[in-house]
Amino acid sequence: MAMTDTEIYDQKRKVKSALTADLIRDKLIQFSKDFKTSWVNLGQNLYPVYKDKLFHAWGFEKFEDYTQRELGIKKETAAKLLKTYFFLEQNEPEYLKKEFIDERDPAQVPSCDALNVLRLARANKDLNRKDYAELKEAVYEKGKEAVEVRKDLVSLMKERKQVDPDEEREKRNVAAVKRLLSAMRSFEKDMEAL
Repeated sequence: MAMTDTEIYDQKRKVKSALTADLIRDKLIQFSKDFKTSWVNLGQNLYPVYKDKLFHAWGFEKFEDYTQRELGIKKETAAKLLKTYFFLEQNEPEYLKKEFIDERDPAQVPSCDALNVLRLARANKDLNRKDYAELKEAVYEKGKEAVEVRKDLVSLMKERKQVDPDEEREKRNVAAVKRLLSAMRSFEKDMEAL
């Protein structure tokens, strides 16, 4: 039985629609990877600006002034970008290779924040190599987000450190008193200003 012109048209439309949906899906996957890694280019290009003080030639006295006024990036964010990029360059250069990102699903591409937690973990003297390797695998292979990696890190640190409940309570009390004193000083300054 031969297909009618209408049936042929409907069949072509379905095929075209499926191809279009697949193209959109492929683009979304690439956009997601680009989104998760765009900070690398920013960190990579900020590094020589910071190191060589190029911001002076552009009329800025401090690096923070440049990033805040010209780029709209807060001091803390710029510092995190620089430190995390430098960490990758020195310790995890495989992440900077295009193949690393291309071979992974978007859900497995580590975020800047997750890599920053990994950077902080590596600098922690109380963490052993095995624990660091587990965190690294969670970030690189499983694509764990920063919040989850931070929880894992805190859990590992608590396992390593025996905690005395009385000592912890005392630390919290001291911290609370310091916050109270700081708030009182601030209040006192505000009162003097009035």
